[in-house]
Amino acid sequence: MTMDAHLIEHMMNPKNYGTLAGSNTEGIGKNPENGEKVAVYLRVMEDEDQPYVGDIAFQAIGCTTTVVAGSMLTEEAKGLNLNGVYNLVDATLKLLEKLPPEDAACSEMVALAIKAAADTYVRRQDDPDYPAMTYQVENSCVEKEENQEKETTL
Repeated sequence: MTMDAHLIEHMMNPKNYGTLAGSNTEGIGKNPENGEKVAVYLRVMEDEDQPYVGDIAFQAIGCTTTVVAGSMLTEEAKGLNLNGVYNLVDATLKLLEKLPPEDAACSEMVALAIKAAADTYVRRQDDPDYPAMTYQVENSCVEKEENQEKETTL
């Protein structure tokens, strides 16, 4: 499957989309600039005292890019131990640094939601009632010219 076909498959048939019965942690990534949000649900399992992602799902209020990123990143995270999840998030965020901010915001939001879910799981080991964590994107999904036009018209 070519890269384009791979992206189209995730766009037309997103993997892991929806809620997850039996999840034991969740996290949210959000973009306060435009109201988009991603919720990630994890079913973290224990294997020889090493927690890993037994199953994962996501829901998004966002654009197609957000759904494609959610589909791809959740597929990558499935089966990883928590260290692997953190490495996936870090690697994704480093790759996004090379893109224009408006192209990086949607994928950043998904990566941060996955990190928030993992961080929430860790916190719940000490406090089972710990609320789901939320992280906000640093990138703007509005192109610089659009931002400048808005500033000059205000």
